[in-house]
Amino acid sequence: MVCGGLKIDGGIPNRLDQVVEAAGALEAQGYDGGWTAETSHDPFLPLLLAAEHTSRIELGTNIAVAFARNPMTVANLGWDLQAYSQGRFVLGLGTQIQAHIEKRFSMPWSHPARRMREFVAAMQAIWSAWKDGTKLRFEGDFYTHKIMTPMFTPEPNPYPLPKVFLAAVGEAMTEMCGEVADGHLGHPMVSKRYLTDVTLPILRRGLERSGRDRSDFEVSAEVMVATGTNEDELRTAMAATRKQIAFYGSTPAYRKVLELHGWGDLHEELHRLSKEGEWNTMGSLIDDEMLATFAVVSQANEVGSALRARCEGVADRVLPIFYAASNDCIRLALKEFRR
Repeated sequence: MVCGGLKIDGGIPNRLDQVVEAAGALEAQGYDGGWTAETSHDPFLPLLLAAEHTSRIELGTNIAVAFARNPMTVANLGWDLQAYSQGRFVLGLGTQIQAHIEKRFSMPWSHPARRMREFVAAMQAIWSAWKDGTKLRFEGDFYTHKIMTPMFTPEPNPYPLPKVFLAAVGEAMTEMCGEVADGHLGHPMVSKRYLTDVTLPILRRGLERSGRDRSDFEVSAEVMVATGTNEDELRTAMAATRKQIAFYGSTPAYRKVLELHGWGDLHEELHRLSKEGEWNTMGSLIDDEMLATFAVVSQANEVGSALRARCEGVADRVLPIFYAASNDCIRLALKEFRR
């Protein structure tokens, strides 16, 4: 589904017993893509089912945790999913944070932007060895891949290599994303102003370093949506969205987003309250101006227009995230998207 040139994506649940119905519904409703996330289940397995039961939409991870794996294992997954989906797979990678990498995944953490750059380069070297027959001899600071025998080389893949999207917020990671990736995965806690004034100029620096144009690259925006078919539903959705914004705002990584709008001091208060478990109080600190800055707020029959106004000219694809919205409300919003 393209609304004025803007691709619309949806989420695919990670529970395997829900994937077939959900992915089929996305394609039937006219979505352009479907994404899984790495939360309580593996993000790759659902995409195999989704590929089997769809024929048109792109399918990707948003995100898979790169540093929980290594370039060889991810190269295998990407190669196989690209072949089985007939060229529709998008590999979306993110770093996660240090505590999770070291204490949840028991994997090393250091220099995340440099490590991610090398991760992508190593993976591309592996794919090149498989596709073009080049000798695998990748030696970096973090990853080394120098053995590839025929027994471990997969069958030829007639499709292009998977597109690689990277999640990035900080300057170093964002510039590196523009230089080495095919697309940028945005975070919901990003305003249109932050995208325009901060993210896009940094991405362009990276693109220039790689000799590419903006047209060679996709920017994907996740947008929080508070909507309803009546005032009561809208108020409920707004309250749920305020809590989500407050949660994100309590995280140090997103203080810079608040600071751009002059709300940097709010982070300290949200962070303090989060440690005390005062989630309801945190939500009450997000006023109407902040809500409208970080989310689309409108009646269901106006959501499509509001998303276009927020994203066109800034992003190439949008993943709307509905909070406390009924299925009927979401269907009405999607009907407006298509129109």
